[in-house]
Amino acid sequence: MESNLLKKYAKTLIEYSLSVKNNDLVVIQGYYEAMPLIEKCYEEVLRAGGHPHVYIRHQLDEVMLKKGNDKQLAYNNPISEAVIMNADKILNIGGSSNTKYLSGVDPKRIAYYRKSGKRLNELYMKRVDDKELDWSLCMYPTNSLAQEAGMSLKDYEDFVAGACLLNEEDPVMAWKKVSKDQEKIVEYLKGKETLRIVSEDTDIKMRVSGRIWINSDGRTNFPSGEVFTGPVEDSVEGEIRFSYPGIYAGQEIEDIRLTFKEGRVAKSSASKGEELLREIIKTDDGASMVGEVAIGTNYGIDRFTKNMLFDEKMGGTVHMALGKSYGKSGGKNVSAIHWDMLCDMKAGGEIYADGELFYKNGKFITL
Repeated sequence: MESNLLKKYAKTLIEYSLSVKNNDLVVIQGYYEAMPLIEKCYEEVLRAGGHPHVYIRHQLDEVMLKKGNDKQLAYNNPISEAVIMNADKILNIGGSSNTKYLSGVDPKRIAYYRKSGKRLNELYMKRVDDKELDWSLCMYPTNSLAQEAGMSLKDYEDFVAGACLLNEEDPVMAWKKVSKDQEKIVEYLKGKETLRIVSEDTDIKMRVSGRIWINSDGRTNFPSGEVFTGPVEDSVEGEIRFSYPGIYAGQEIEDIRLTFKEGRVAKSSASKGEELLREIIKTDDGASMVGEVAIGTNYGIDRFTKNMLFDEKMGGTVHMALGKSYGKSGGKNVSAIHWDMLCDMKAGGEIYADGELFYKNGKFITL
């Protein structure tokens, strides 16, 4: 990635997304491939007066999942807990050399491993919900991510820059404008009681009364561009077909169809990866319920890349997540997983709030 874009990327992450202040302990986690961005972020933390700590991630989970026993899979590392409990800011930078490194692992072991991390996830989210910890997730463009997206590395770098508004003279100001524009959507949805989503092979409704719509404006996820909430857990009813493959631990599940009754998945199918789909839904009691419903607003993301950090923000789509709710949305569902799936709305899709059509063919029509 070009040096000037890297500088803008790091500055936006540290100044805007994390708002690093003097004396903050900032943990930067990323793969070795992302070292150019890690280094720039390290410099920006120092410039802001913070204390950077770098943790280089690895892909040894594959070894653990294939060779570890159940006790080892269930072990909660106290070092990981110490990081969660002491950091003021955590920045996760994705971008590894192989996105498929878990594709040969038994899905049941993946589900068990994810379930074993539930306690640490709960500690993490409690500190976030209590406003004691800020976090952000971003991606560094690598050959593996470019290949997954069906692009050359240069084209993928251009895609990431466009999605993150790094081509703007001042990306921080550009994201502040995104935040202001999305707040209008949140204001419209505030106080609404029901939501209905209609598209091809999809007609699903849910209650959102008493829940909080969140303006996801590039702070916790970068890039962002979505508004979301957690539906009332037992209210989701109907059918939905997800237009794009679901990606779970590097494995693809295609043509996912779910039927909900009283908030739970009553029927599920997929043309590819159906066994994995069923294992995911059985992860724990909350994995068969919807923890999030969201509308993507980032029209700079114009293609499916098999990376949900970008894909779920795509303008003209909605997504739903099985599993854990975000506490700040008022959602109460508890699970070891939070798995997003994406539905295209550009060809005839409609969304109704309290019976009023406000979104059609991938665009807001009343705002």
